[in-house]
Amino acid sequence: MNTFHNTLVTIDNFIWGPPLLILLVGTGIYFTFRLRIFQLRHLPTALKMVFSREENQSTGKGDVSSFAALCTALSATIGTGNIVGVATAIKLGGPGALFWMWLAAVFGMATKYAECLLAVKYRKTDSKGEMVGGPMYYLEYGMGNKWLAKLFALFALGVACFGIGTFPQINAIVDSAQLTMNAPAWLTGGILTVLVAVVTLGGIQSIAKVAEKVVPTMAVIYVVSCASVLIMQAEALPAAFQLVITSAFTGTAATGGFVGASIMLAIQSGVARGVFSNESGLGSAPMAAAAAKTDSCVKQGLVSMTGTFFDTVIICTMTGLTLVVTGVWQGDAAGALMTTQAFAIGLGSEQIGPYLVSIGLMFFAFTTILGWNYYGERCVTYLFGRKGVLPYKIIFISLVASGAYMHLDTIWVIADIVNGLMAIPNLIGLIALRHIIIEETHLFFSKQKETENEQVFNRI
Repeated sequence: MNTFHNTLVTIDNFIWGPPLLILLVGTGIYFTFRLRIFQLRHLPTALKMVFSREENQSTGKGDVSSFAALCTALSATIGTGNIVGVATAIKLGGPGALFWMWLAAVFGMATKYAECLLAVKYRKTDSKGEMVGGPMYYLEYGMGNKWLAKLFALFALGVACFGIGTFPQINAIVDSAQLTMNAPAWLTGGILTVLVAVVTLGGIQSIAKVAEKVVPTMAVIYVVSCASVLIMQAEALPAAFQLVITSAFTGTAATGGFVGASIMLAIQSGVARGVFSNESGLGSAPMAAAAAKTDSCVKQGLVSMTGTFFDTVIICTMTGLTLVVTGVWQGDAAGALMTTQAFAIGLGSEQIGPYLVSIGLMFFAFTTILGWNYYGERCVTYLFGRKGVLPYKIIFISLVASGAYMHLDTIWVIADIVNGLMAIPNLIGLIALRHIIIEETHLFFSKQKETENEQVFNRI
C-alpha cells in the first residue's frame, strides 16, 4: 500500500511539474501577447461590467446574471487555496513565490477569458431548458473531438466527487470548527451535509443565490481583516514588498525556521499554488460562465477573467503580505496554522486571529463544495443526460456526509492527479480554437469602436 501511495505521489509530482505548468502559463502568455495584453487594457471595462446593473439585468439567453455566474465560479475557486495554499507556497518558495503567483495570475486572466468566451459561444440548452456549457461542449462542437470532451468530463467529475469539491474542503471545515469551537466531527459533518443538500438540490438558481450573497460578503470580511493587519504593520510594508520582489529573482536565504529556497523553487511553488487557487486553464469556471444571461461571449469572457483578479491579485496578495509583514513565514508553522499565527501577531490578539482564519476557511470551503457540486452536475448531464443528475446529487451528498471521518491521503493524491489531468484536454481545446477566440475578440472591440465613433459623430 505504501509503495502504491509513493507511486501515486511520483505521478502527481510529474503531472503538476514543469510540463503542465509550462502548458498552463504558456497558453496564457500566448493569448496575452496575441491579444496585445488586453486583460490589463480592458480590466477597468471588465470591472465596470461586473458591477453594472444594466449588464446584470441582461435579457440575453441564460439562467443567471453575469454577476451570479461569476460568483458561482468564485465560490469554487475562493477556498482553502487562498489561505492554506498561499502559506504553503511561501513556506516552500519564500516571499518571492508571491511575485510568481502575481505573474501566473496576469497570464491566467487571459486563459480564463479565452475558456469562458468559448463556453458561451458553444453552450447548448438541455432537456430541462437550462443552459449547459464548458470545455466538453467546445471540445465536441467547436473542435469536433467527442472523446476528448468525454475525457474532460470524466476527469472533472472525479475532481468534484473526490478532489477539490469534497474531502479537502470538508476536512478544513471540520478541523476549523474543532479548533475554534471544540465542535465534534459528527455534529459539524451533519450540519454541513444538511446545508449542502438544501442548497444543491435547488440547482443552479439556488447555488447562484447563495454564492451571490456569501462569496462577496466573506471576501470583503477577509480582505478587511487582512487590511487591518497590514495597516497595523504599515511600517513593515515597504520592506515586505522589496523582499517579495528581490527574493523572486535571487532566492531566499535560510532564516529562523525557514530552510531557504532557490529561484526555481519560488517560481514552481508560486505558479503551482497560484494556478491551483484561481483554476485558470483547468476548465472549471467555463461551466458556470455558460449559465450567464448574456448576449455576447466576449462580455462574459471579460466578466469571468475578473475572477482570477479577485482570487489571486487581491485575496492571495492580502494573505501573502500578511504572512510576510508579521514574519511568520520564517517560523516552524505551516498551512492554516501559519496564517492563524500571522493574524494573532498582526492584530495583537490570540483570540481574534484564530476565529477570523477559521471562519474564513469554513465559509470559503463551504462555497467551494457548492460550486464543485454544480460543475459535477454539468459533467453528469453531458455524459449521461438529465437522468443522471439526481443519482449524482445523492452520491455527492453521501460523500459530504462521509468526508468528515475520512483522512485518506491516497484518495487526495488521486484527486490531485485527476485535477491536473482535466486541464490537459481543456488547454488542447483552447489552443485548437485560438483563431475563434481572436476573431470574436477583434470583432467585438471593432463593433464597440464603431458604436463609439457613431455616438461622437451624432453629438457633433
